[in-house]
This record gives sequence, C-alpha cells and structure tokens, in this order.
Amino acid sequence: MKFGVFDQNDRSGVPLTEQYENRLALAELYDRLGFHCFHMSEHHGTPLSTTPSPSVWMAALSQRTRRLRLCPLVYLLPTYNPARLYEEICMLDHLSGGRFEFGIGRGASPHELDALGIDSAKAAKMYAEAFEAIQRCFAQDAVTTTGEFWNLNDYAVEMKPLQRPHPPMWYAVGSPDSVVWPARNGMNVVCGGQVSRVRAISDRYREEMAAAGLEGKASPLIGVNRYIIVGETDREAHELGRKAWPAFYENFIKLWRKHGTQPVNAKLPPSFDQLVESGHAIAGSARTVAQILSGQVALGGLNYVIGSFMFGTMPHTEAAASIRRFAEQVMPVVKAAEAVAA
Repeated sequence: MKFGVFDQNDRSGVPLTEQYENRLALAELYDRLGFHCFHMSEHHGTPLSTTPSPSVWMAALSQRTRRLRLCPLVYLLPTYNPARLYEEICMLDHLSGGRFEFGIGRGASPHELDALGIDSAKAAKMYAEAFEAIQRCFAQDAVTTTGEFWNLNDYAVEMKPLQRPHPPMWYAVGSPDSVVWPARNGMNVVCGGQVSRVRAISDRYREEMAAAGLEGKASPLIGVNRYIIVGETDREAHELGRKAWPAFYENFIKLWRKHGTQPVNAKLPPSFDQLVESGHAIAGSARTVAQILSGQVALGGLNYVIGSFMFGTMPHTEAAASIRRFAEQVMPVVKAAEAVAA
C-alpha cells in the first residue's frame, strides 16, 4: 500500500512567485514524510493550472526532493514533438536520479487543444502516433518515422533514460473497458469516481493482467485520486474544505463555461459537501479519514491512494498541518488495515 500526491496547482489568488515557493516547500514536506510519488496535471489557457509545463516543474522539484518520485499525469502527447518530449523524459530521469515516471494521454479538454491550434478531433490519432515514436526512441539508436502528424528523419537517439528500458508509465482510466491496454502492458493506472466504479476498474485490470500472463510478476499500482483534508476535528476539516473549494471549482469550470459545455468524464460538483457525499473527497479528523479511506481501499481493491491536499484558496499553513496529520496518523492505519485484509 502506497500513498502519493496530486496537485493541479490551480490559481489561488496569491502572487505566483509566492505560490510556487509554497508548493516547493510542500514538495519538501511530502519528501520528508515518506510519500511515494508527486503527480501533476498538464493544462493550458486555464486557471486550473499555473504550471502548464510539467517538465519545467518536475525539474524544479527534482532539485528540492531526494526520495519522492515525480510523475506528470499526464503529458498531453498531441502538444509535443515526440523526439523533443523523449529528450525531456531522459533529462528528468537523470536529474532526479532515477525517480522520474510519466503518464500519457490525449487531453481531457478539447477547448485547451483547440486554443493551441490543435484539432481536438484528431487528438486520439496524434496521441497514438506520438506514443509509438517515443516507444521506438526507448528501444532504438536511430528512429525514422513517416506519419500523418509527426516525422522523424534518422533521428539519432543520443540519450537514454537512467531507468531501463524506460521510466515507469502511467495511464488515467475512466471505465473498466479503458484498462485493457494499460493492464496488458503492465502500466500503472489511476482513476476517480465512486467506489463501485473503482472496484469494477480494479477487477477488470487484474483480469486483463491474468489473461496476458502477467499475474504474479511486478504488481503495477492501481490508484484512486481523492481530495483529502485532515483536521483536528471533523468540523474543522469540513469548514476548511468549504472555504477552499469554491475557488478551485471556478478554476476548474471556467473554460468549460466559456464554451457552454460540460466535462465529459471528470465532472466535479460546485460544493465541497457534495464532493464529500460522492466519496471523491474525504474530510475529518485523522480517525474519521482513516476509517473512511480504509473502507474505500478495501472496497475498491486498491493498492495506491493519491491525495489532493492543496487546492483553491486553502492556506499554506493549514494544508501543511493536514498533510502532517495524514502522514503520521492516517497512513499507518490504512496500511495496517490493508495488510490484514490481504
């Protein structure tokens, strides 16, 4: 059982220089407290992310941490020349001393791609073509590709990652059917939503691993993302969430509202209480959070929890206190419960 962190780094209202330094300080805290991996998203032209370049942010984190693994979740492949992204992955793996991991995807928002001049209707094909080129770079010393979107002409692969044949890879899944490919390729996965859907995803993942003859080998991480606040009391935690969430929700929905549309998969409610009711957020004292989270881990068939501890207008000091309580009082209880269940 492992625990990670997910941070959109959405606009909080404080000066950006201050926000960056606060987030770097939190990364140092995650590192000291024994979290497994720091995950981040990639978004463009929206206040949902103030760190639209994952590689730049990962490079900074690599120099402020020592044990924490680092993972963009996900790189939006339609926005990258595949050879250029391959080189960045290699650089980050060496800069971090072999702590780098990466996720791949085509992007959840067509509006972001369209704003960059990328035809969102072609994103799936662009993603597949780019990923194939990156895979060839890991395996070959020279790569030539002729595609609809990307062409490499005798590209000399002068760099290789520190972790061979490549750093661990991640894939975000939204339904049981979407786990077939990552399961058969031994990729780590993360999902969200209600526990019943999460269990269907984790069961299908293990079924597909068995069908591919991978059962019994290295166990990929099957994770869930949850917004988590650990307060001194249940009331304190819920009040903190109610104050911080509206700003995050406005950052999340702004681009969709501008275009008169709604998110297809990653839907979030406007109130924090609704988020808690859905199970997507867990807030309370350490005892309450440990009890709820242990239940979700068992029911979901999970071996990884990714917590979003900082969002919206949450004060830095309050977030740091919540993170410490989670690491010191919640993580050991959930690990013990999972070990007994196993």
